[in-house]
Amino acid sequence: METPDNATAPAADTAEEPTGIAAQDWAAASADPQYRAAVVDLLGALAYGELAAFERLAEDAKLAPTLADKAELAKMASAEFHHFERLRDRLAAIETEPTEAMEPFAAALDGFHRQTAPSDWLEGLVKAYVGDSIASDFYREVAVRLDSDTRALVLAVLDDTGHGNFAVEKVRAAIEADPRVGGRLALWARRLMGEALSQAQRVVAERDALSTMLVGGVADGFDLAAVGEMFTRITKAHTRRMAALGLAS
Repeated sequence: METPDNATAPAADTAEEPTGIAAQDWAAASADPQYRAAVVDLLGALAYGELAAFERLAEDAKLAPTLADKAELAKMASAEFHHFERLRDRLAAIETEPTEAMEPFAAALDGFHRQTAPSDWLEGLVKAYVGDSIASDFYREVAVRLDSDTRALVLAVLDDTGHGNFAVEKVRAAIEADPRVGGRLALWARRLMGEALSQAQRVVAERDALSTMLVGGVADGFDLAAVGEMFTRITKAHTRRMAALGLAS
């Protein structure tokens, strides 16, 4: 997953000194079983997301119009798989079976990808740019409230793989060549935004530990007002990305 330089992801204010769980390491924070369960859910969801991103990028490479584009997507797919490996290894290190941690999120993520299968190369680029960035925004928001060890890992696997800037360059060039493409891709991106937010809300609602952490039931979680503010920031970031693509939000 990635967030390109020209559309920096929103995040809660990290300038203040961390307090509570955010000031603890994993060894201390994981003494709370509810917090531990929430982190396992979070890492499981993120790990499956990275694995799915790898599969999608490898599939999208088949639609690439040039060999250079195909090679670029293959490189990005490889980066996503390395992110998945880091998460898988971390789950194993905290004595959690990685497959079991990912399993609860597979159906929802697979359903999202089925419902938003791109029909061509450009739709695939927009999907990766918009969909992955929304997910990255969400995880970055949550990361500032995690223990220091988990936070560092989550932020590391959200590092830009280059796909964002690549997508912007290709989509803008396509719109310049044929302005009619812009309207179709704008509608597609709006659909992706709606589907991605709905899918995220369904996943959280189905996982008690994760939802409890997000609404403040675990120390340092978001309260309900903060959850609303978080989604407002994510929506604003989406609008900036649409502008970067040359599309109306």
